[in-house]
Order: sequence, then structure tokens, then C-alpha cells
Amino acid sequence: MKSPNRYSAIIEHIFKSGYKSGMVELDFKREELISVAETLGIPTPKNLGDLVYSFRYRSELPKAIQKQAPKGKTWIIRPAGQSKYRFVLVADLPVTPNPSMAETKVPDATPGIIAKYALNDEQALLAKLRYNRLVDIFTGVTCYSLQNHLRTAVPDMGQIEIDEVYVGLDKKGSHYVFPVQAKGGTDRMSVVQIEQDLGACQHKFPNLICRPIGAQFIADGVIVLFEFEQTPEGVRVSSEKHYRLVAPEQIDQTDLQRYRERQAT
Repeated sequence: MKSPNRYSAIIEHIFKSGYKSGMVELDFKREELISVAETLGIPTPKNLGDLVYSFRYRSELPKAIQKQAPKGKTWIIRPAGQSKYRFVLVADLPVTPNPSMAETKVPDATPGIIAKYALNDEQALLAKLRYNRLVDIFTGVTCYSLQNHLRTAVPDMGQIEIDEVYVGLDKKGSHYVFPVQAKGGTDRMSVVQIEQDLGACQHKFPNLICRPIGAQFIADGVIVLFEFEQTPEGVRVSSEKHYRLVAPEQIDQTDLQRYRERQAT
């Protein structure tokens, strides 16, 4: 059995074994992945973390699980402590780029050698954000990359990873922390990751203003940036912009006039 099918069989069995009609939460532990694989006669995945990671950040949960969600709801997996996880029924509000959003051209400052040797979409995206100061442009705050691939433990969540962390300063002297999650290829933006980023910032940087950022490549190399905020209804998108990196000569007077008109509105 190939890994995706094996992953689906294991996670589906865990859900079905504990789910009862009307439930909105269901806890399970990492060691259950091993026992279920043995029960099903499936080779135990070498990387148990990747199994859960796959359904939290990359793939939809199996249809047999999602059909237990009423209309307008969906099942997700949240961390629930060290090596503990929780199926949770939440509002079905996928984070997807708005196709009607206007683009903004930005002179591409990515060094050619970086563009040539970037190893994957995610790393290329993080590099383009960094060299083109796109987090600064998007947020209006002067930002500095503090650390990439920050791994840390958060109370009641367990181990989490943030793709890159920026800190920033505005003209009034306020200090900010910007956790950034980058998505390339077919990976999808996950509200679970944003929830974790908020929890990590509250734990590690309690005196800084936390503004979570999501970054994603879409067609033709356009970079979409989202800003999120915590609301009483859960994590929501508070701002979205689309940026296209171009050679300086590709920004003409028509573009500049349009950007000036934006300032007036």
C-alpha cells in the first residue's frame, strides 16, 4: 500500500474507532498510529510525524471522516500536547487566494544566484520575501528576519515549527513579531498552523504585537500574502495582497499612476 493510502487507512480507522454521532472533538495519541497499523496489517510508517503533518497541512482528511461533518463544517486535526492530537469540527472556511485581487508590481531584488539554486518552492518563496522586503511592504513595518524554521514547544500544543519569524519596528516605536508560513506547489494554507503561530508568539514573545502572515505562490509566479487575526469566531484573514516581482523596466508610468490613485482612496 502506497504511503498516502496507508496514511488514510490509519487515520480513518482511528477516527471511526472513537467517533460517536454528535461529537465535535476526538482525541488520540501518536502511539495509536503504531497499534492501528499493526491491527490493519499495514507496515508502520517510518515517520509517524509525517502522517499527522500530511493531514494537518497538506492533504484533506479522508472522505469517510469528512462526511461526518454537517454542511458548512469540516474536520481538522489540532495539536493537544506532547504527542497528542485532536480531531476538531470547525467552520469550513478554506484560505484561498482571491482571484479578483489586483496585483502590485515590485522591482525584483532577488540575487540571480539565489534564484538559480533555491532547492524547493517553499525555500524559494521565503528567499523572495526576504530579499524583496515583501513583509515590510505588506505590513508597513520595518522588519528583520530573526530565524527560519523555528521549532519550539508550546504548552497544550506540543512541538510546532514556524517557517520564518520576523521582528519589526514601526514609526511609533511599537515592536512586532511576524510568524510566516510559506506554501509552495500544491500545499494548502492551514488555519491550524496560524493558530499554532499565535500560540507560539504568545508563549515566546508575550510583549510583542503578533501579526501572523501566510505566503503562497500562485500562477505565473505571483506571490500572495495574507495577514490573519484571532476573532471570537476563530482565525480569519484580515488582509490580502498579490505581488508580482518584475524587472524595474517593466514598471511603467501607467502602473505608477494606478498606485498613486490607490493612495487617494
